[in-house]
Amino acid sequence: MRYFIELSYKGTAYNGWQRQPSSPSVEQTLEEAFSTILRSEVDLVGAGRTDTGVHASFYVAHFDRPEPIDDCSALVYHVNALLPDDIAVGRIYPVRDDAHARFDATEREYRYYISSAKNPFTRQTSWQLPVALDIDMMNRAAAVLLRTDDFTSFAKLGSDNTNNLCRVSRAEWITIECGMTVFVIRSNRFLRNMVRAITGTLVDVGRGKLSVEEFEEIVKSKDLARSSSSAPAQGLFLTDITYPDSIG
Repeated sequence: MRYFIELSYKGTAYNGWQRQPSSPSVEQTLEEAFSTILRSEVDLVGAGRTDTGVHASFYVAHFDRPEPIDDCSALVYHVNALLPDDIAVGRIYPVRDDAHARFDATEREYRYYISSAKNPFTRQTSWQLPVALDIDMMNRAAAVLLRTDDFTSFAKLGSDNTNNLCRVSRAEWITIECGMTVFVIRSNRFLRNMVRAITGTLVDVGRGKLSVEEFEEIVKSKDLARSSSSAPAQGLFLTDITYPDSIG
């Protein structure tokens, strides 16, 4: 039987989601906890990679078991008791045997947090950037992404993508309390480092280093060298993954 896991993690201490030969990863930490509780090896398949230092307030993975799990709520409790404080399992539930945490996802959402002031409590979960940003100009530039399907200008070189086509359904800067500015972006898929590259380039629009027209030219150029430096990893969160109702 196949089960989906809904979880969250703070990525500061990990070399991303994916298991690494000599560095701690979220995947490895979870697999060890599940294997200990279930007393047999558990291999997880995640919804996608996150880079070193990137966080997830909502993440999904799946695993298989030869026999049904009697009490998923009890398994959540016992696994959480073994996990470190920066990883938490919220829910485990059965799905179709062919359901896939990565390939069945129809849309994902990321949020990037920027703090306008130094704050010791958000240092590891936001980009602390004490400069004035023109949110209106950033939103005008972000709207260009809704009219774009080729994101080569924001795709990290050397990735294993077969193409750089994405369908962005939301790209918006919002301001929340405590002087925090958040970039929200939803798409059917994301390329490696895409959100951080877009964020860094949009911030240059907000700082007056690029115009909206120059941002649009960067997008159309399909040239990564023309985009700005990527935003730091610590401000990025995976916040939502959408699946079809037929997954269960």
